[in-house]
Amino acid sequence: MLIVFTVTLGLSGARALLSLLDALLRPSTLSSQQVAINAPQATIEAIDLLRQLLGALQLVAWGALGLYLLWRGGTKLAEVGLPRRPKRTDLPTAIGLTALIGIPGLLFYLAAWQLGMNLAVQPSTLDETWWRPITLTLSAFGNGFAEEVLVVGYLITRLRQLGLSENTSLIISAVLRGTYHLYQGFGGFLGNVVMGLVFGRVWQRTGRLWPLIAAHTLLDVFAFVGYALLRDHVSWLP
Repeated sequence: MLIVFTVTLGLSGARALLSLLDALLRPSTLSSQQVAINAPQATIEAIDLLRQLLGALQLVAWGALGLYLLWRGGTKLAEVGLPRRPKRTDLPTAIGLTALIGIPGLLFYLAAWQLGMNLAVQPSTLDETWWRPITLTLSAFGNGFAEEVLVVGYLITRLRQLGLSENTSLIISAVLRGTYHLYQGFGGFLGNVVMGLVFGRVWQRTGRLWPLIAAHTLLDVFAFVGYALLRDHVSWLP
């Protein structure tokens, strides 16, 4: 378990912490600094496209690694909430979670930014190209798949096997989710801890992981693609 998270999201958490420390040590305030989630990775458009696709593929591979190790350990994928066929109730649950987290989350982020607790987060700074919405959507799915599989399905299952209680496992999962968002600031950390508590409890009670992956994907699609479309047309977005 430690090796998996050292390779994947745990290492991202350590990097995010260093990014936050670097931002705090600068003379400017957090709210006057900017951080981009999806940024150009090459000056040549074709290479940039390929690198964006590789980033999404890496995220999916991280999640697949967690599922593979669970399967090798004797845990069926259906036992962690990933049966071959989603239930009819999965989509309404995903939409409900998207609204529950997305609307208050946006308001909390804007408040944290105005109060100087957060950097100005730019979900996308990619140039306007024909493939931008495609790569942003794939990136959103990669984030949703990797995070929900690893931080919820894989981690909480492993903590259960180690004998930890449901509440303790939930808190560990939520705090880990917050740590790899520290690069956004304190608001990003707290907001994602709350999201982790909600998502983790839903999984513990329903045993369904598909709704969490779908909801996380929808949240990121709205953030990534929506920001790319609106950033030059609305004044309240950084």
